[in-house]
Amino acid sequence: MKFEDGLKKLENIVKTLDDGKIPLDEALNLFKEGLALTKELSKRLDEIEKKVEILIKKEDDVIEKKPFLQEE
Repeated sequence: MKFEDGLKKLENIVKTLDDGKIPLDEALNLFKEGLALTKELSKRLDEIEKKVEILIKKEDDVIEKKPFLQEE
């Protein structure tokens, strides 16, 4: 499943749960599915983040590669 598709599915689950118009058993199943999907999407984001590098052009036109840091 593409990341974007997973995110859209998660958004739909959240919307359905927020509406509160489904039986409790169905809501619980959707909640579990949402948790699993959140875990999968988070893992994929972490993997992608590790691959991202920020290229910084120094004053002397030398390119320096630095790992992507979420805090920046």
